Amino acid sequence: MSDQHGSASLPGGFRALGDLTVTRFGYGAMQLAGPGVMGPPADPGNALTVLRDVVDLGITHIDTAGAYGPRVTNRLIRAALYPYPESLHIVTKVGAERDRQGGWPPARDPGSLRRAVHENLEDLGLDVLDLVNLRLGDAAGPRPEPVAEAFETLAELQRQGLIRHLGLSNATPEQIVEAQAIAPVVAVQNLYNLAHRDDDRLIDELARQGIAYVPFFPLGGFSPIQSSALSAVAARLEASPLSVALAWLLRRSPNILLIPGTSSRAHLRENIAGAGLPLSADDLADLDKIGH
Repeated sequence: MSDQHGSASLPGGFRALGDLTVTRFGYGAMQLAGPGVMGPPADPGNALTVLRDVVDLGITHIDTAGAYGPRVTNRLIRAALYPYPESLHIVTKVGAERDRQGGWPPARDPGSLRRAVHENLEDLGLDVLDLVNLRLGDAAGPRPEPVAEAFETLAELQRQGLIRHLGLSNATPEQIVEAQAIAPVVAVQNLYNLAHRDDDRLIDELARQGIAYVPFFPLGGFSPIQSSALSAVAARLEASPLSVALAWLLRRSPNILLIPGTSSRAHLRENIAGAGLPLSADDLADLDKIGH
């Protein structure tokens, strides 16, 4: 892997994702779309440059979705990076669409899922998608719902050779078990951060199974008290709250993969430096109090 020279400086090193190897520090492409994740970015040239920086810095895990734009970020990724480096792995999501009001209505019937997979393949210029996550629940979070029909549809596309690995997003532990009875799950992508630690037990169980856990919204849903506690630790370390939050996630468990997003070249580098922030035992003890 020629790109691993650049990865030597990335915090967290590497992690298995199924039979793939990715940098634990990845990149989320959602913010490359326009406002509200709708339409094209104001500066498409900048978006292409950020994506090229991602690869030049050694990152080998890019997270995207056909619903971003919709169909905007995937086309930007192709325009910036195709033909892709052999070491680069692109993860996408299906199971939600966009409406004209900017909502995310579910689209988990078999026809919608097949169409979404084929659109991802077309827009990314790929014959096989490395990893497809089935997005469940809604914007408020996971909710109880059967997953068998939707996951069986994706497993069928996997058997056809269009998908290499399958994962779940916004899922409950029960839904993960239900999906695993149909096909292997190599990753789970859920809301998790210092303040929202409902998945603590799930992360540890997935680690025992060798399954990657990909948290989104590293600073989402903090109360003012929690934010002030995080800011106090950040001030002591002369770092930003986001840097501390990312560094804590990398320390939380070895199966955690980060996908912070940004449309700024400078912020991309700041996020990498922040995730590598050293945290002492006292820092970790103070941060641990935030979510408990």
